[in-house]
Amino acid sequence: MRTAFIDELTNLARSNPNIFLIVGDLGFSVVEKFADEFPDRFLNAGVAEQNMSGVAAGLASEGYHVFTYSIANFPTTRCLEQIRNDICYHNLNATIVSVGGGVAYGNLGFSHHAIQDYAIMRGLPNMRIYSPGDPFETRAVLRAVCNNPGPSYLRLGKNGEPTYHQDIPFIQNIDNAFLHVAGPTDAKNAILSTGASLECAVSALSILPGKKWSVWSLPIWSKNCQNHIKRFIADHSLVLSIEEHLLQGGFGSFVRECLDDEGELQSKLKIMSIDDIVYGLVGSQKYLCNSAGLGVQNILKKLI
Repeated sequence: MRTAFIDELTNLARSNPNIFLIVGDLGFSVVEKFADEFPDRFLNAGVAEQNMSGVAAGLASEGYHVFTYSIANFPTTRCLEQIRNDICYHNLNATIVSVGGGVAYGNLGFSHHAIQDYAIMRGLPNMRIYSPGDPFETRAVLRAVCNNPGPSYLRLGKNGEPTYHQDIPFIQNIDNAFLHVAGPTDAKNAILSTGASLECAVSALSILPGKKWSVWSLPIWSKNCQNHIKRFIADHSLVLSIEEHLLQGGFGSFVRECLDDEGELQSKLKIMSIDDIVYGLVGSQKYLCNSAGLGVQNILKKLI
């Protein structure tokens, strides 16, 4: 996803002179393409994420659309106050880009986990979440980010993610960005994924016999999605949401909040998320997901 991100951002910057990229002293072997072509719109802020966010706010206040880029936990929790006070409260056109969301950097220990980021970022004013599930979705949501000014959070995987779409999806309405990925579109039951958990969802469905389930991705979400989410749940008998994030404040919790107190819709929604057992674990993304209850076999148990 990170390669797709920098390729698409470079393409967009050729026609949009206001795109500016700031990195927190990482991304090398990835960001050079942008830095070499647009040296006047690229800045390495060093290991200083709070300062990076403040600089981004200043540039955004002067008309730039600024992208800050770092490993998922660093541009979010480390500089939360600057994001809230400097960017969100002023409704500035800045996008926080987190590479390696969830437990993608799990081999570096739980200090590098990004499993509370949805909860933190969606609680901020004016914030919209962009969480693509494959490289083509990454390009699609980046175009949407550039066409819809304001504070935004772009959560990427790390690298090597499978591609599930045949081409870049066209997202006409960012508040209704449901993308069909696998299974029959008219299936009565649906897996609803956001972000990198899409891989586990598709893998589970490929093993499952019959045609009772479909897989959908929702790579863009905010409070403005409420009515569309209600309609999606109403159109299915059962919806299983999955996410590489803790249950508290995550994607499934967001979906449930959209349903208000409507008991019939609430009963249709089941949520799968990361168990907090991951706090004490170190290992690969696959190992951690399996250990924390979000592996393919765990999903299959919910579908059968």
